[in-house]
Amino acid sequence: MDNPLVSVIIPVYNGEKYLREAIQSVLDQDYRPFEIIVVDDGSTDGSAEIARSYPEVRYLFQENQGVSAARNTAIALAGGAFLAFLDADDRWAPNKLSAQVGYHQAHPETGYTIANQRIVLEPGAPVQASFKKELLEIDHPGYVPSTLMVKREAFEKIGGFKAGYRTGEDVDWFSRAKDSGIAMGIVPETLLFRRMHHSNLSLQGRPNFSNLLRTLKTSIERKSG
Repeated sequence: MDNPLVSVIIPVYNGEKYLREAIQSVLDQDYRPFEIIVVDDGSTDGSAEIARSYPEVRYLFQENQGVSAARNTAIALAGGAFLAFLDADDRWAPNKLSAQVGYHQAHPETGYTIANQRIVLEPGAPVQASFKKELLEIDHPGYVPSTLMVKREAFEKIGGFKAGYRTGEDVDWFSRAKDSGIAMGIVPETLLFRRMHHSNLSLQGRPNFSNLLRTLKTSIERKSG
């Protein structure tokens, strides 16, 4: 049986410092076939030049609309049976795609999978007061897009990322995925190295807190409706 195509989606906004490493971690995968779609969400730095320097990358530019809109733009163009996501400041282990596709093939009832992540603190980067510092010491399941692999039909049932969220869109998506009843699997390997640095939005506690409350309210309304 031929391996299914995996669409790898990388949103980027002024990510020139880390984008090359992210793309290379996809190219170093021990799995084929995959396609790489980079959606540039209005960058003003060298992100475009970096993405365009790779012939394997399909690059698109859009006016700044936020990471959710960037991912959704790429999803509309993706041709894979599976969708996988990688933030431009993160990187994958070389067996990330093969481990998750293998899990899906062994558990065909599963609609989406995540894996363990290791959070890597950039030298000199502050740790937000709301962040649990013990998470820097242990690898743990990452409920974040960069660990996610999802079957296309499952994603279509769950729906795309909410464009109204500038941060916390991952919490909203995983909440809707859980409420959908679609089976999730956790691959017990560390497949993501997630960088914590001065400007990554996903680890800023204050904006995420308001979105968390919004997500919980919406989930309650879904269940009661």
